[in-house]
Amino acid sequence: SPTKGFFGSPWVGIKYFKKFFESYNFWQIFYNTVALSFYNLIATFPIPIIFALLLNQMRLRSLKKVIQTASYAPYFISVVVLVGMMNVFFSPSSGIVNVVIKMLGGTPVYFMGKPELFRPIYVWTNVWQTTGRSAIIYIAALTGVSMDLHEAAMVDGANKLQRTLHIDIPGILPTAIIMLILNLGQIMSIGFEKAYLMQNTLNITASEIISTYVYKIGLLGAQFSFSTAIGLFNSVINFAMVVGVNMLSRKLSDTSLW
Repeated sequence: SPTKGFFGSPWVGIKYFKKFFESYNFWQIFYNTVALSFYNLIATFPIPIIFALLLNQMRLRSLKKVIQTASYAPYFISVVVLVGMMNVFFSPSSGIVNVVIKMLGGTPVYFMGKPELFRPIYVWTNVWQTTGRSAIIYIAALTGVSMDLHEAAMVDGANKLQRTLHIDIPGILPTAIIMLILNLGQIMSIGFEKAYLMQNTLNITASEIISTYVYKIGLLGAQFSFSTAIGLFNSVINFAMVVGVNMLSRKLSDTSLW
């Protein structure tokens, strides 16, 4: 009870956890959250690494800086503006995507209202927005790779691809492992703002995730105890993922958080 405080309130045990697990839409919400999180991780984790490796191979410094700046710029676009841009571009009446589809003789598609398109749109706009920022970490790690190794490999006749595979990638592997562990620790905490702003009555079967559900029942429905229990469930899953992946990483390699 908010008026009685932590110690004065009655202990309800696992009442709200059971209520959440037994709710009719628990498995749908849980599946949506996990599917979106893993899809997002699979797409957004390796692409910045590949981008950083490609940038590292560029010898024209001025062009390299231009590309890096251009890739970093989308990160400064707010989520609200980004979703607004998506609604404009994917509009079934005047959006540029549907204009092209109609020019090619196709039928306009309401992309933002299709449940099967919610995850691809969410993830690949996220890739566009965050790749440049995420790549900075790996670009910094690549600066720590000794040039002596590259020079020795070139003397032995190694080409760029071989040097990338056998020198650059092993050089940034510890950084990549740490980033993977940290990302897996947020697997159940996929961004609320973007999912909520993209959500509508047509795509809600795919867009309703735990964070949007907690907002609706906690703040809009004033069920604070229930929403707190769901938030704790989220945190426990995230913590278990971090501990499990960290233990696995420590056994398979010399890199771990602790």
